[in-house]
Amino acid sequence: MSTKEKSTTLTNHSIETAPEGSKALLQKSLDAYGFIPNLHGVLAGAPGLLEGYQILHELFSKSSFDKDELTVVWQTINVEHGCHYCVPAHTGIAKQMKVDDAITEALRNQTALPSEKLQALHNMTLLVTKNRGKVSKDAIKTFYEAGYNERHLLEIILGLSQKVISNYTNSIAETPVDEPFQSFAWEK
Repeated sequence: MSTKEKSTTLTNHSIETAPEGSKALLQKSLDAYGFIPNLHGVLAGAPGLLEGYQILHELFSKSSFDKDELTVVWQTINVEHGCHYCVPAHTGIAKQMKVDDAITEALRNQTALPSEKLQALHNMTLLVTKNRGKVSKDAIKTFYEAGYNERHLLEIILGLSQKVISNYTNSIAETPVDEPFQSFAWEK
């Protein structure tokens, strides 16, 4: 590569190589997970992006959704976006959260979920994702009739905001899947 050419890959930073504004954020990741996920290393190239991702993750994790519902929202979006990194990562995370494997497998394989309520959440998440927020009143009514409410609909948007950051970054960076999640490899 000549000195005038720019690399087309994104850097996967360590604490040592990260911009100053990302060093403490990467330490936070290391403290939380015992390693720095490759996604976080890539996001560290823009400190505000890494911080925004971490904040959105914390906020969505504290939403009104239970562990199964969190998984449905995350994985529905990951699969729709074809994220080679996030589908395996969230498969491993779901196992750590003790989410029923039937839920995870249905999401990964795009088959029916084991309950009508979770299927309704999946359907709405998919509609919001595919249609960029443009969903019909009938679809919203069906979602509410399944046992969800306005807060849940808004929290799907929160989860989608987090996933756009990670899914789009991983697509551009071709982020390598972390070793703990490699056994859950996935292709669309």
